[in-house]
Amino acid sequence: MDELRRVARAAQLVAAKDLRIERRTKVATAQMLPFALLVLLLFAFALDPDRGVLAEATAGLFWTTVLFTAVLAIQRSFAVELSNGVLDSLRLSGLSVPGIFLGKVAALFVQLAVLEVVLGLGVAVLYDAQLGGWALLVVVALAATTGICAAGAAYGLLAARLRQGSALLPLLLLPLLAPVLIAATRGSDVALGRETGGGWSWAALLGVFAVAYLGLGAALYGPLMDET
Repeated sequence: MDELRRVARAAQLVAAKDLRIERRTKVATAQMLPFALLVLLLFAFALDPDRGVLAEATAGLFWTTVLFTAVLAIQRSFAVELSNGVLDSLRLSGLSVPGIFLGKVAALFVQLAVLEVVLGLGVAVLYDAQLGGWALLVVVALAATTGICAAGAAYGLLAARLRQGSALLPLLLLPLLAPVLIAATRGSDVALGRETGGGWSWAALLGVFAVAYLGLGAALYGPLMDET
């Protein structure tokens, strides 16, 4: 029980730190959100002559945009910590290492969740998507976002300790998250009425990915921090 309290306390402190940095710098609202909306807009212009293709590809375009924007958020998060020696401070702070990892995941989750809500509204306007199947859509979004953030927090730290890590992060992270992208797209297609049946199976698969990435990240975060 004491160890759980230590983990929860560390996660709360790290998440609050990252969110305070975001609130002060407003990078998500000034850079990542405009980038994501611009990508959606470009897709809409490129596929507008064939509205049928645009409608069929809505879920895939949405999650592709989320994934690319998540890479930007992860790169920026660890760039700030490297430039200011925050990672060294965290390593020497005595905070629970799994708690530090979960705090990074939580902060990224909040940022991506806000982004996804805005993008969902953008999809409804630009792609004329009818947002239905809310329960399935929410579960898919929660599980997929958790998986993206868990893998991103672990691989972001790994890339941070490599030379030219910011350029390598997409190469390391995107192949790992390809199954999440596929499952999230298929589950969202069912929720949007593009496919029939099997939606909850995709949501369950996303849950498995999320748990696996959380467990693996928590186990590896300590050795990765020691090598940074």
